[in-house]
Amino acid sequence: MYKRIKQALGKPISGKVLSISSLRTFRRAVPISDKAEITEVDYPKVNMQKLPFPDNTFDFVISDQVLEHIEGDAQKAIDESYRVLKPGGIAIHTTVFMNLIHWGPKDMWRFSPDALKYLCRRFSEIIQCEGWGNRLAHIIFLIYNKSRDWQIPERKLSILHFLATRNNEKYPLLTWIIAKK
Repeated sequence: MYKRIKQALGKPISGKVLSISSLRTFRRAVPISDKAEITEVDYPKVNMQKLPFPDNTFDFVISDQVLEHIEGDAQKAIDESYRVLKPGGIAIHTTVFMNLIHWGPKDMWRFSPDALKYLCRRFSEIIQCEGWGNRLAHIIFLIYNKSRDWQIPERKLSILHFLATRNNEKYPLLTWIIAKK
């Protein structure tokens, strides 16, 4: 997922960036400029349905694995990301689709790529909206719950590399959208 996001962006993230609930995992694969001005907030301490920032403030809004935890209206959360983006700004929302119930503090929703496109229908452009997964990955994820934290090796002979490079759109484990205001 992160490699596909990196490919779609084409260059490091820069400008004013709103990170909702940590960029720790995200920035391992997607470059963020050293000059980026990052504002980090944590959900649920900061309600994604009512962000405490003025309109047109950020160049990027990134919520990495947050939408499935929104208690309330996911459309309001997406609309708030739109509101705080500058014209031409980019929203990146990643989420799980087929996954075990997990803390965050509650696990409320699942979004297919079609659902993410629908939620982001106000945006001027959908840059990328995809899902990633395959049957074997589902089996491994069900057996070994910590697999969400795996680092995928670049070695082509690695089973994890093999898994990560196979995608069957009928079996998404993760879904994401990159949308331009």
